[in-house]
Amino acid sequence: MQPNDFIDHCLELLQALGRPQAKRMFGGFGFYLDGLFVAIASDDQLFLKADADTRDAFEACGCQPFTYLACGKTMQMNYWSVPAEAMESATQMQPWARLALEAALRARAAKAPSARRKPAAKPLAGQVKAIGAPAIEARRAAKRASK
Repeated sequence: MQPNDFIDHCLELLQALGRPQAKRMFGGFGFYLDGLFVAIASDDQLFLKADADTRDAFEACGCQPFTYLACGKTMQMNYWSVPAEAMESATQMQPWARLALEAALRARAAKAPSARRKPAAKPLAGQVKAIGAPAIEARRAAKRASK
């Protein structure tokens, strides 16, 4: 299979659960379902996202984790190959893709929302003395002098 044919095939397999998209990354492809990162493809093999709740299902079917070599060490990611029969049809892929989607949803929910930084509040006139009016006046004077 040509690389683009394989990616197109994977997209077809994932369509039953949402709007799949493939993006190039690190010499392979990443797959998104409705904006959630759910799979990677490398060397014509699809790996679906897994977590502690879904890993056992992949292991029980003889699936293998995605590994790569970094600085002479084999690194493992929470993405697992799928059973060969799941690559045959969208119907057979659906339960596996659903596991990946559920793992992606749990991962997103576990991430704490990033704290937005609020702009520093300017002190009110009555508060200026409480935070050191001489220092503030000195900075203002220095700023005016530099203009």
